[in-house]
Amino acid sequence: MPKFAGVLAALAALADRLRGDDAERGDVPGWVMITVMTAALVLAILIPFREAIVAAVTNALASVTAGG
Repeated sequence: MPKFAGVLAALAALADRLRGDDAERGDVPGWVMITVMTAALVLAILIPFREAIVAAVTNALASVTAGG
């Protein structure tokens, strides 16, 4: 039985979280939507301007590493 004590404790903690009694739980769906929308914006900017972004970063790194 001691083998399963950790599993039982984890399940009890999960059950407590799922009950919704936790005041610190927050707005998980809102944060998921913000994260997904941010990733979509990054892709929307990166796809059409990929070559320009790579060239700008390469030029910036070359000017820094060339000494100054």
